[in-house]
Amino acid sequence: MVIVMTAAFSGMGMFMYNMGHDMSTMTVSVKRMGDDVHLMAKDMTSMAGQMVLMAKSMVEGQKSMGEDFSQVGADMSTMTNSMTSMGDDMHAMGSYIEKMNRNISQMTESMQRMSNDMNVMNASMGRMNHDINKFTKPESMMPFMR
Repeated sequence: MVIVMTAAFSGMGMFMYNMGHDMSTMTVSVKRMGDDVHLMAKDMTSMAGQMVLMAKSMVEGQKSMGEDFSQVGADMSTMTNSMTSMGDDMHAMGSYIEKMNRNISQMTESMQRMSNDMNVMNASMGRMNHDINKFTKPESMMPFMR
């Protein structure tokens, strides 16, 4: 009986020792798990703050991009109007150049007529000079009188 009781007492002691050791190990694990959950909560809080900052940055970026696109639209409108005006001005300039070309052509024709008229006048003056010389130097009409 003593042996049975010693064996039972030893078995119970070993059971209690193993249970205490297992409980200690489980307590350490639960403590580590608590620490991990605490660190995870800190990380989640930090991540939430960073997400809020990112959301604010995205809102500001979209606002800034909206303003930029609005300015681009206004600039494009101004550029389109300027190009339309430039096209009108170039068309008007083409008309003025066409008129100038016609005027130059008319002036060239007038100068050609004037040049022809001057040639006719020079020829007439040459004949008049010959006739005047005949009357002022009659000896030239009669070469044998020289």
